[in-house]
Amino acid sequence: MTPSDLPGPSAPRPPDAPVPPHGGPGVTAPAAPSGIGGLPGLGDGPDGPDGGSPGHRKPRKRRWPRVLIAVGVFFALVVAGLGGLVWQRQSSYNGNIGRIKDALPEDGARRPGPNVAGTENWLLVGSDSRAEAATTGDGGNVWKPGQQRTDTIMMLHLPADRSKAYVVSFPRDSWVEIPGYGNQKINAAFSFGGPRLLIKTMENLTGVRIDHYGAIDFEGFKSMTDALGGVTVDIKQSVYDPARKVNWQAGRQKLDGEKALLFVRQRYNLPNGDFDRIRRQQAFLSALAKQAAAGGTLTNPLKLDRFLSAFTKSISVDESVSGGKLRSLALSLRHLRASDVTFMTTPFRGTGMRGKQSVVLLDAAKSKALFDAVKTAEMPEYVRQHGGGNNLGTVS
Repeated sequence: MTPSDLPGPSAPRPPDAPVPPHGGPGVTAPAAPSGIGGLPGLGDGPDGPDGGSPGHRKPRKRRWPRVLIAVGVFFALVVAGLGGLVWQRQSSYNGNIGRIKDALPEDGARRPGPNVAGTENWLLVGSDSRAEAATTGDGGNVWKPGQQRTDTIMMLHLPADRSKAYVVSFPRDSWVEIPGYGNQKINAAFSFGGPRLLIKTMENLTGVRIDHYGAIDFEGFKSMTDALGGVTVDIKQSVYDPARKVNWQAGRQKLDGEKALLFVRQRYNLPNGDFDRIRRQQAFLSALAKQAAAGGTLTNPLKLDRFLSAFTKSISVDESVSGGKLRSLALSLRHLRASDVTFMTTPFRGTGMRGKQSVVLLDAAKSKALFDAVKTAEMPEYVRQHGGGNNLGTVS
């Protein structure tokens, strides 16, 4: 079958208010059995005015979410899915992907210097917008001043030989300096100034130059889930979502796109509030990625076409990422396995209050060691010393 034989593709929030405490120090994600079993009714992004979860108690250390939602969508699916660009209707797929003009800061003295030759750093975000239509993908409105914040922030580091990949998650309530705005929660940077200010904030915090930017929001889950024929989750205990009046019964359930969106957005009435919300999201995305790889999607041209169409319509990247760049990235990562990806959370020393806001306080010394390892391409040595986890979605 040639490419010509294949079917064509199918057709915010004001600045932060107080949020409840977050909890549990941690740096790396411990390895755990694969799968998505044992979700304790877990769940969504900030629907309410404070972006947090009312009355949730401080979770145990082991409950800190090591991997946040964007990994499953952006990274695992890029590796598994965008390889299809090499042989299947690449022009159409490339046209689906949104390009964000002026996402990267202008070159200047205040930006970190170039990275070690051959290495690459991506800033990956998940938007917490509540738009009825997608805010990513071709023509998507990826940022509205003061109306959106980043529900997920992570940095993907690719070494020159592409034999490994390293994903560093940043708690969204990390208390950092935002250029021009003073100390704020890191997710407010996107609200204040969109992708460009968020990248400036990240570069100011880490000293690491960001080469590319990628974004996806929850609305994209619906079309991708439906393209796979639904995704099965295993809920540990029954839970009621009072905001959407949905009863989630314990046990295995197969969710279509609409139900999947409700599932990942729940925030109220969860045992550990916002932490359970994040863990529910990452576990669902893990199941989505695994089903894409194991459900015959990648070997069935029709299924692959539907899935890649849905996926590419749900993402946006900076305007320097051409179709050729995406093809080269997919090819360079084609031998990467799940065990070659290391996940970690930026070291932090606990939580605290800044005014009426509950914030996460990063550990400056330990964080510097991590960021220096990224800058000098010494992540293998850093992982040997500090460890790393390869769990994509199991929750305790």
